[in-house]
This record gives sequence, C-alpha cells and structure tokens, in this order.
Amino acid sequence: MYIIRLHSRKPKKFTMTNPTLEFTEFEKKIAERAGISSCYLPKPVTTGDSADGSMHFTITKHPKEALEVMNVLRRSSKLCDVTLVVSEEKFLTHKIVLASASPYFRAMFTGGMREEEMTTIPLHGISPCTLAVLIEFAYTAEIRVNEMNVCYLLPAATMFQMNHVVEACCVFLEHQLDASNCIGIADFASEHGCADLEAKARDYIHKHFSDVICCDEFLMLNPCQLINLIKHDELNVRCESEVFNAVIRWVQHDSEKRLCKLENMLAAVRCHFLSPTFLEKQLKHCNVLKKMPQCQEYLSKIFQGLKLHQTFAEKPRKPCSPLAIFTAGGYLRQSLSNFECFNPQTKQWLRLPDLPTPRSGLSGCFVKGSFYAVGGRNNSPEGNMDSNSLDMYDSLRNSWVPKCPMSVPRNRVGVGVIDNMIYALGGSQGQHHHNTLESYDPDVDKWVTLAPMSTKRIGVGVATVNRLLFAVGGFDGQNRLRSAECYDPEKNEWRSVAPMNSTRSGAGVAALDGYLYVVGGYDSNSQLRTVERYCLNSNRWEFVAPMRSPRSALTVASLGGNLYAIGGYDGTDFLSSIECYDPDKNEWTDVTNMSCGRSGHGVAVGPEPANS
Repeated sequence: MYIIRLHSRKPKKFTMTNPTLEFTEFEKKIAERAGISSCYLPKPVTTGDSADGSMHFTITKHPKEALEVMNVLRRSSKLCDVTLVVSEEKFLTHKIVLASASPYFRAMFTGGMREEEMTTIPLHGISPCTLAVLIEFAYTAEIRVNEMNVCYLLPAATMFQMNHVVEACCVFLEHQLDASNCIGIADFASEHGCADLEAKARDYIHKHFSDVICCDEFLMLNPCQLINLIKHDELNVRCESEVFNAVIRWVQHDSEKRLCKLENMLAAVRCHFLSPTFLEKQLKHCNVLKKMPQCQEYLSKIFQGLKLHQTFAEKPRKPCSPLAIFTAGGYLRQSLSNFECFNPQTKQWLRLPDLPTPRSGLSGCFVKGSFYAVGGRNNSPEGNMDSNSLDMYDSLRNSWVPKCPMSVPRNRVGVGVIDNMIYALGGSQGQHHHNTLESYDPDVDKWVTLAPMSTKRIGVGVATVNRLLFAVGGFDGQNRLRSAECYDPEKNEWRSVAPMNSTRSGAGVAALDGYLYVVGGYDSNSQLRTVERYCLNSNRWEFVAPMRSPRSALTVASLGGNLYAIGGYDGTDFLSSIECYDPDKNEWTDVTNMSCGRSGHGVAVGPEPANS
C-alpha cells in the first residue's frame, strides 16, 4: 500500500465528454426546428430533404439520458442482472453497463468465463467504497478524485481497465506533485503502469533535485534507486557538491546498513566536477568518509588530479533548460544597456531586462546558473565613466541584483570562471592599464586580490581549460600583444605559454574540446578574420578556418560543440551578425543577427530563463 503525501485542495470534478458534431448553418436550423441538440444530414446537402425525402437525426442527449434511466433503475434495484459482492457489501448492477465501461467486465461477461452465467460475483482486491465510486462512474461518466481516495481508485481502475478513471487520477496526482511526494508518486505510477505520470514525476524530481533531497522520501530510497537518480544526466544542480552532500546525508540516515554502499554511490557522483577546495574539506572533516578508507583513497586521487589540471573524460550534467547565448551591453555610438539571449535550437531571441547602467567593454559569465556582468565603461554624450560594478541577473525574479564591486574599475576587462569563482583581470581605469587579478566568491559576495599578470592587458581574451586561466593578447598601453600567459589557482602564480601566431587585441576567446580558440581581433593595422587555437599538450598554436567577416571587439561563445562569433567591429561598421564554427567541418557559417550592431559586449552561455 502506497502512502503519498498530498495537499488538501478543493476537489476537482472530472467529467468525461465526447466531442459533438460540427453543423452547417442549414443543419442548425433543422435542429432548432426539431427541438434537438444536434442534427446530421447526409452530404451533400442541397435542400431540407435528402434524395428519398428522409432525414437522419442524431440525438446526442440520448446516451446520457439512457444512462440516467439505467442509474435510476439500479438505485431502485430494477432490471439488475448481476450482484457484485465485496466483503459483506452487495452492489446490484447491470452487466451491460459494466461491460460498456470496463474491458475487464466485458471479458468476464462475454468471454466464456464461468462468471458469465453467475448472478452473484465476489470481487477481491478492492474496497466497497472504491467499487461504489467506480460503479457510479460507469453510470454517470463523473468521478470525484481527492487525496483520500486516489491511492485506492488508481489501482482499482487499472485492474478494471477503466482508462478514463486512470487518466483522471493521473491528472490529479500530477497537480499534486511537490518535493515532498514526487518520489512516492513516481514509484506509485510505475507500479501501476502509468508511464506518462511516472515520466512527469521523474522529470519533477530531476528539476527540483535540490528541494527533493531535503525531504524524507529521499532518505527512503534504496541503493539502486539512489544510484539511478544521481547518475541522471539532467539533475538540476547548481554545483556537483549538492549531489555529494545528498549522498552523505542518505548514508548518515542509516549508516550501519548504508556505509558499505558509499563506494558505489561515490562512483555515480561526478566527482571530477567538485572543486579541490571542497574535496580537501571533505577529506579532512567528513566523519562518514573517515570510516571508509577506500573512499578516501578514491577521492584523494581525484583531488590530486584536479590540482595537477589533468584532463578527464567525465561529462558534465546537462541542464534541464535549453542552453542559450546571453549578450549584455556593448557599444553602438554610445554604450548600450541591452540584455538578451539567443537559443540556437529555436533560432529565437528573447529580450531581457536592461542592465542597470549602460556599459561597453564589460565581460559576462555564468556561475551556479546566474549571469554576471563585470566591469566595463559607460560611454555617453555626457561623459565616460569606467565601472567596477558586478551585477547579477536573477532569472527567478527577472531582475538585476548589485553585488560587491571590484577593487578597481576595469574597462575592457577579461573574465574567467574556475570552481564557481569569478576571476577578473586586466582592463583599464582612464589611462591606467591593469595587470592585476582578483577573484570573486558568490557564496560570500567578496573579492580577493591575487597574483598579477606579467603584462598589463586591456582588451584581453580570457578562457578556462582544465581549471587553468589563460590570458591572451590585448593592449598594454603601447603595443598590441601576441603573448599569452596561464594562471594556476593552486599555486597562485602565472607562467608564460607559447605566443600566438598573430598579434591580437580585442579578440574573442573561448575553450572548446580542450583547445583554446582565439578569434579575430585587431593587430594595429586592421581587423582580423583569422582564427587560431592552442593545444595545451603540445604548447603550440595552429590556424584553423578564418571567419567570413573581419571582427574586433567581438565575443565568442562555446555551445553544443560549436563556436559562435558575435558582433564586433569590422573597421567600418558595428556588426550585428553571428557566425558559427563547426570544428568537425572546419568551416564558418552565418547564423543570425542581433537586434542591433555592437562591439565590446559581454557574452556567456547558460540555461534559458524559465519565464521565456
């Protein structure tokens, strides 16, 4: 017997109806004259009479009226030909009505079974109250489902193959889904073959995983159920640490029996996406891990691999919402406040709330599902103002939230993300060019100053590969650069890597398939179409196919195994166009256009807002 936590709501009345016929104007007039609800005339209709002068009528009220009469007869025990017995209670009914409402009874009464000749039939596996409700439905096509009866009605309706009642129960349970009962409803649906309800309940579990793991039902999962859940690609988590903590909580609930399962559980967690800081803390302080040396050893190897920036094959989880390319601000004769996103699958743009202040020369990034706009400058007719601002877009409230500002204003700033920490580097304040680096922790809303780069860089391209931060090209106040350097967060130090083949400032930079791609830019003479990529293993740069249009002050986004080059300046015009690079074909194609041309905008890839 299932116990599902439901919430008292006003009961809904489920009425099963059949569609009525559509009438021509002539048919409607005939029906009105006849005083009946519907009328069907053979086609084609040219006059009020058919070829032989006859008229064919369908009285749609008749089935309902006939069932009402049968129900009156049942209640008065007239013309009943079978008695169903449950426990000590007897129900006088008509076989023809039961057979019409239930394939189970139709087979019983017409399939050559011994019950076909019986006038009294005992039933098992159903309560008298539930049978009374189903009999009433057979005569009235109406049923009331509530939190008190749904757990009895659904199994009984499934047994009797009364699919309309099953559907009504499923709709009711779907509307009752929440974090405290979705696991129970999913299992209940699976038990009774309600595939659609089960799929919706499982989907709810995945989308609301962070809430589900706080409820009691989660602690009741058996080991196989838990492994299947945490292995799912589309768990909606801001960070893999949520999955790790959920496993530890599940083990602690019954550690005597569950501790031996921890090793298998951790194998289902995507531990390579945990930060070294988090892993180090767990290895030192988690009492559950201390009781399992083999688990400590497993996590220690992952911890060391992450600190050494090793490549691993484990894939990140897929977001529940489609991924989109977000673009914020930019420059078109003055700084813009535009904020919008593009879904490459639907080819549609969604306009979002404007930035709090117009900005160009900013950078964008996603951390734990939220878009952050970092730095930039407000270039306006009234004057120029460099910005140290950090603003977070709250997709649930569809609004911007100011966060702790950087230590200094940074126009044409470079931004990267490692372990859910934002790293902001370079940029300028007025005529002063920065080589400094600072990191932001969203959990404490605080910036910390870190080791500076070896070179001052504005218009610097930044991307992260294997938890290493790369700063590529830029302008140091005197020269455009082709040098590149790499920051190791474990050592808090920079080291030089091989320089690019071309000098580039204002290039678009992104990571894809373990490579660092640098797209376009300006070399002091002209805007560039060329593209090159860096291989970490060989420490070498190589050219790939050039873009269709030259671009500087563009941005590049990595999504779905492709690169998207967005906007920029071609030396004459501010571009609204977007090109897509396919690394398998080594070619660029035109994709779409933004609402207006722009350069110096911030771009990042993240889940499309739910309100879209």
